[in-house]
Amino acid sequence: MARGERRRRGAPVDGARTAERAARGGPARRGGEARGFAWRAALGVVVLSLALGLSGCWLLEWHRARRAVTLHSAPPSLPPDSSSPAVAPDLFWGTYRPHVYFGMKTRSPKPLLTGLMWAQQGATPGTPKLRHTCEQGDGVGPYGWEFHDGLSFGRQHIQDGALRLTTEFVKRPGGQHGGDWSWRVTVEPQASGTSALPLVSLFFYVVTDGKEVLVPEVGAKGQLKFISGHSSELGDFRFTLMAPTNPGDLAPKYSSYNVFWSSNPGLPLLTEMVKSRLNSWFQHRPPGASPERYLGLPGSLKWEDKGPSGQGQGQGQFLIQQVTLKTPFSVELVFESGSARAGRSQALEQLAGSLLTQALESHAEAFREHFEKTFQLKEKGLSLEEQALGQVALSGLLGGIGYFYGQGLVLADMGVEGSEQKVDPALFPPVPLFTAVPSRSFFPRGFLWDEGFHQLVVQRWDPRLTREVLGHWLGLLNADGWIGREQVLGDEARARVPPEFLVQKAAHANPPTLLLPVAHMLEVGDPADFAFLRRAFPRLCAWFSWLHKSQAGPVPLSYRWRGRDPVLPTLLNPKTLPSGLDDYPRASHPSVSERHLDLRCWMALGARVLLRLAEQLGEAEAAAELGPLAASLEAEENLDELHWAPELGVFADFGNHTKAVQLKPRPPQGLVRVVGRPHPRLQYVDALGYVSLFPLLLRLLDPNSPRLGPLLDVLADSHHLWSPFGLRSLAASSPFYGQRNSEHDPPYWRGAVWLNINYLALGALYHYGHLEGPHQAQAAKLHRELRTNVVGNVWRQYQATGFLWEQYSDRDGRGMGCRPFQGWTSLVLLAMAEDY
Repeated sequence: MARGERRRRGAPVDGARTAERAARGGPARRGGEARGFAWRAALGVVVLSLALGLSGCWLLEWHRARRAVTLHSAPPSLPPDSSSPAVAPDLFWGTYRPHVYFGMKTRSPKPLLTGLMWAQQGATPGTPKLRHTCEQGDGVGPYGWEFHDGLSFGRQHIQDGALRLTTEFVKRPGGQHGGDWSWRVTVEPQASGTSALPLVSLFFYVVTDGKEVLVPEVGAKGQLKFISGHSSELGDFRFTLMAPTNPGDLAPKYSSYNVFWSSNPGLPLLTEMVKSRLNSWFQHRPPGASPERYLGLPGSLKWEDKGPSGQGQGQGQFLIQQVTLKTPFSVELVFESGSARAGRSQALEQLAGSLLTQALESHAEAFREHFEKTFQLKEKGLSLEEQALGQVALSGLLGGIGYFYGQGLVLADMGVEGSEQKVDPALFPPVPLFTAVPSRSFFPRGFLWDEGFHQLVVQRWDPRLTREVLGHWLGLLNADGWIGREQVLGDEARARVPPEFLVQKAAHANPPTLLLPVAHMLEVGDPADFAFLRRAFPRLCAWFSWLHKSQAGPVPLSYRWRGRDPVLPTLLNPKTLPSGLDDYPRASHPSVSERHLDLRCWMALGARVLLRLAEQLGEAEAAAELGPLAASLEAEENLDELHWAPELGVFADFGNHTKAVQLKPRPPQGLVRVVGRPHPRLQYVDALGYVSLFPLLLRLLDPNSPRLGPLLDVLADSHHLWSPFGLRSLAASSPFYGQRNSEHDPPYWRGAVWLNINYLALGALYHYGHLEGPHQAQAAKLHRELRTNVVGNVWRQYQATGFLWEQYSDRDGRGMGCRPFQGWTSLVLLAMAEDY
């Protein structure tokens, strides 16, 4: 019996005893006195109960809030100091700033950063357009990596109006601090034979956090000879900016120089600081040519010019060299590690000039060889242009890998769904994250469900990189086993996120796509993968266990996404952002009675993968627990009972739903949701689309299943999901097809073609096309046709625009959404390779 139950029964017993004593003639109190005593006793019990109850609630809320921002206690999946130069020297430096056009940093909580800005002088009246961070609307493009091996080499092309920039880097191992590296930036006119050659300024900069020491050595006319430096992580180092030359030539080319040195204003403010300082006119005077005016940075290298006394020491330093000259030209920046120089038996030349050219060409050839060996596109008969698309898809994904460090904001789950929680977000502990990003221009940060798809591509190229990335994501587990779906870590990442998306809610999940590369690891059988999975197993189990418990549905073996938007008068259908499918139509009236088909399928996949992993690792206890759950989730009769909709002929969500919902104009509010008849009731949700296909997509159906044929039929029907450009996200026959969700919210997952789901569909069709069964021939035929449609459209749009896109129109195939989107759209490479 509960303590509260006993307390509630205590008062009547005491009152009865008092009355009994009075009846026996014992020392009863006067009536008023007795009543007062009883009243005071009862009041005391109530106050005590309330106090204990409130105290208990407060302690429970405090405990939940504390666990939400406490790291999980399981051993880490990666070795200690796995990002340090001592453990992984070849990964210490990298292009880990995906949101800038070109820059490098160390995998460190307080890194040394380098970057590039540029401006075309005189192209527009006033201050020239300064390019630095990748932006959707800045007019730059196309741009992207032609080659990037994810480790030590890359070549990128950027088109900016009349200019074409090529940025290249290569690393040279050695020493104890990550080795040396060199950049080459080449700027040429976009059109050959241009008579009026543009005057261009490049800005090379170095940023410290306050611990590194920078000692610049300036030469004539503001030209930096080199920058010496020292830090605990890098030891001694030196930067050298080489004199510009004509492309492919070693003869120096006349240049004008400006330098600026200040305290670090904060990484998000670097661009604005440079813009504000481009306020003085200078003369560019090549011998024998007419002088030209340009806007330059006024400054010197005197310590007192850096700001208030001591400011530079506390905030770090920002040192930038401006180089201005006529196109075409190349400029090289060389970074040399002191320990690399000291550790070599004989002195090596600087990685510059012809030696740099040789290194770049050697790495490019090695990239091509490794690419063909891995993906075999040439062997499969794909054209040189198609092979180039595959290389760009891979390189853009690898070139988008970033290293982030910081504290996210988390709102704890107080266990009262749908109510206003009077609790403030709290800071998660400082954590690192090594991850690819969906889009350098629009989503330059980590997204949980995107990352599982990213790693399907990365894993084929370099399994070690995937182990590093998965280990970092599993390092984000909180004490309950939750991982935030969007990671906003560090000032640079935070500056690019709308305030409403900064806080992650600890009740909200995301599809466990990280298990997709785990499943591939189990198929490949690499010993290094198994060693990693053995360390990662407790964290994988904790994550899956949290999903299983926190997202449980209203009946056994059902699941429900927590975190649907509330019903608002302006929303056609409340979104389900945690599902990853955002505005895909769900039950019109959110309720706790909902059963979400896609989530149940993700859980079935998770149970299957973890059971197989437990068996291969010899984890008998875990296997015994996972076995019955996996069997129940994969049993088709259980799936049928919860999600087969006979009246629709497909699998579906279940919830409180009506199709009689529309957005109608109602001045002055604008578009307003109107619910007609029939009224909502508990039923299967008629929203044929990607969600309907999940039992097929995740290969949960037996090849002889009676449900497989109907799913293949609706997939192949052009009135429903089939389009010449790939599978639509929502059937053309749906009343929600192409509909806005609000006046200011255009359709997102309501018809457009998405590469991640089309890749899953291709893999499923390939799978069933190679298994004996009544639908084998149909599946194989659909695979061939869908692959032709998807790959062909991505190729045509890349040829037309130079970009991979977030999504593609099901009506004309054009790229839509943000670009470049070399996250999961890079799966086109695996589709080309038929690697599922």
